[in-house]
Amino acid sequence: MPDFIFGLPTHVLVVHSAVVLVPLTAVAAIVMAVSARVSVRFGPAIAAVAVAGLLGSVASRLTGPELALSVGVSEDHHNAGNLLPFFSAALTIAVIALWLIDRRSSGSRSLGTSILAVVVVTVAILAAGWTVRTGHTGSEQVWQGIAEQAMSAPRG
Repeated sequence: MPDFIFGLPTHVLVVHSAVVLVPLTAVAAIVMAVSARVSVRFGPAIAAVAVAGLLGSVASRLTGPELALSVGVSEDHHNAGNLLPFFSAALTIAVIALWLIDRRSSGSRSLGTSILAVVVVTVAILAAGWTVRTGHTGSEQVWQGIAEQAMSAPRG
């Protein structure tokens, strides 16, 4: 991947795809888990968004170290960023599995599919939470000093 796109670090641009798409997928996955009808009807679109979020999290992970060489990185953000693609992959797999099973069912869920739906909700919450944690630690690193300067600057 290039280090810069349009003069900006690639990481700064691609990270937004993960920050938006992984939580969006998580919300949609919870709706899928609640409604087999939604799962069957919108499963392909939700799976596509999940894959895009996964690709965004992988791209963010791949571009982060290059930016870290220039600006440094907190250990918290580094560790969280390393794990984010795994959370995103788990969510993607869970969404696709639920959709594939739901589309083959007759409309009512078996006990096994209901258990999978609970797993999907759990994975969705974990993936969204980890994405927020990762994004927060990165934002904190970038903006904390700037925000402190702005708060301490005299107002005129």
